[in-house]
Amino acid sequence: MAGQGIREALLATASPPTRVRESMRRAYIIYFAALVLFGTNGIVASSIDLPSYEIVLARTLIGSLFLAGAFALSRKKLQFFRVGRQAWYLVVSGAAMGASWMLLFEAYRLVGVSVSTLLYYCGPVIVMALAPLAFGERIGRAMAVGFVAVLLGMVCVNGFSVPTGDSAWGFACGVLSAVLYAVMVIANKKATGVTGVENSLWQLVFACVVVAVFTAFNHTGELSIPAQSILPMLFLGIVNTGLGCYWYFSSIKCLSAQTVSIFGYLEPLSALAFSALLLGEHLSVVQVFGAVLILGGAAFGELFGGKKTSSDTPSEGEAIG
Repeated sequence: MAGQGIREALLATASPPTRVRESMRRAYIIYFAALVLFGTNGIVASSIDLPSYEIVLARTLIGSLFLAGAFALSRKKLQFFRVGRQAWYLVVSGAAMGASWMLLFEAYRLVGVSVSTLLYYCGPVIVMALAPLAFGERIGRAMAVGFVAVLLGMVCVNGFSVPTGDSAWGFACGVLSAVLYAVMVIANKKATGVTGVENSLWQLVFACVVVAVFTAFNHTGELSIPAQSILPMLFLGIVNTGLGCYWYFSSIKCLSAQTVSIFGYLEPLSALAFSALLLGEHLSVVQVFGAVLILGGAAFGELFGGKKTSSDTPSEGEAIG
């Protein structure tokens, strides 16, 4: 604590350029840490012996409580009740996020973390494809190239075969999670009146409500967590969701939109690395090529598909992992 006080005192007396560089360096570190945390979601979930919807229910509930506490400590005023009709976009965004996570975690269980992550990250390209309808944007050549690359990548990841049984449902869950990811992003972009940590807080709250309703209609018997799953569940809710989202939103306000877009793909890359190292999942050569097409196509379309500048404000709320 004494060392931290000395550090803060030195920063207070430092020149403005020095303070800016230190602030930027800290923002980069926090942002990267948040992305790596999000990349471990599938790894942590694999240690929880519960249905997918119960995992997401606990995750959203714990994460909501964590962010509610963080927001209360910030002593900021709630904007949600002051933005009128825009609040409904946030409701839709949160509901879509909850449903997307349920499908993603089901895909984790059925087809593995690697394939599920790649399918989920088709979401940004679906957003690009829907941009003309949602925002009146024109699809340029870069967007079109990125979209085609992602479609080819999905075919490669599937191994050029028609999935059957659990694999078919797992593959469908991964694709549907990407579609709902796109709904979440589009709705969130329209909810411009609520930003930062509060944006993430309300998304988690509404996601929790949707998952709770689904759980109430589908769960039979007592709702209990096995003893061996309590620790990973708390880690997923508090660290991966609550702390991860807090780090994410507190850092992107200091970074440019292009920086957030480029380095945002550290999340799926870290997920692939963790699944290979810790779960023993390995992609075939064709699937690796598909991964390159999906992530590369999505990044290419996002970075070169529109007119972005370094001063653009990052989209807050669209990349909660």
